[in-house]
Amino acid sequence: MVLTTARRVLRSLVVIALVTMASVALLSLAPGSAASVILGENATPAAVARLNAQLGMDQPLWHQYTDWLGHALRGDLGTSPVTNESVLHAVLTRLPVTLELAAMALTLSLLVAVLLAVVSAAREGSWVDRALTAFSSVLLSVPAFIAGPLLIYFLSLKLGWLPVSGWARIGADGLAANLRCALLPAVSIALTEVATFHRALRADLVSTLREDFIAAARAKGMSPAYVMFRHALRPSSFSLITLAGINLGRLIGGTVVVEILFSLPGLGQLVVSSIVSRDLVSVQGIVVFVVVVYVLVNTLVDIGYHWLDPRVRKVATV
Repeated sequence: MVLTTARRVLRSLVVIALVTMASVALLSLAPGSAASVILGENATPAAVARLNAQLGMDQPLWHQYTDWLGHALRGDLGTSPVTNESVLHAVLTRLPVTLELAAMALTLSLLVAVLLAVVSAAREGSWVDRALTAFSSVLLSVPAFIAGPLLIYFLSLKLGWLPVSGWARIGADGLAANLRCALLPAVSIALTEVATFHRALRADLVSTLREDFIAAARAKGMSPAYVMFRHALRPSSFSLITLAGINLGRLIGGTVVVEILFSLPGLGQLVVSSIVSRDLVSVQGIVVFVVVVYVLVNTLVDIGYHWLDPRVRKVATV
């Protein structure tokens, strides 16, 4: 188990190293130079040369990478030449908004998906099962940039239940105001996740309910609800846990459309504004941060999956 964990960690470190190399090369791929892109067409040659020196673009690529990596390992992802703000500080300032959206969307989607999957599996092949499967197919085909405007129209403009846009911080405005602002964007993100989780868990539950130990539990006179939640749900949830962990990492970097749509001050808003202002240093830092978080979350899920399921540990040992 220790060797398996070490291999997973080593593989993740290799992925992170490759991503950081590609992100540093991003600046060198800018047409002309990164400084000319950042400063614009009207920049003087002296200003371009000065910014190139400040960014280290006048050095060989390997020197740029080692210099950037040394600063990054100390927590310095660079300073934006546009806003003169530390990239790491900008990311950490906006990260709580994105994390809350991702966590809230994941929680909502898991709760709904588990309920739907249990009902579907318990009535396999019935009209209820077919209706819920069709409902999942509909949700799967509705991306966030379509679900968001529809929810805004019905729940905000028509019914007036939730605000159209904006963000309320828990410390300044209270938990209730914060949840009212976060609920609509989180639901927009969660709809597709519900469909994915429902399909995965339903398939595993249906397979588990056909096992001999489930038949033995039923033969002992246990209630269907007890058999489902005590004996069938846990061994059927490993794929769901894996999907949830992977999707959490993806959601952290995938809330761009929703944050723009609802005017939320998260990482998505930050990366879009950085692209618009041609702030390549900030784009580089944000991409590296999101990818590192994504890889770390996936690594923890992968390791945790091996700890949770003895069958995987046995296969890994063999």
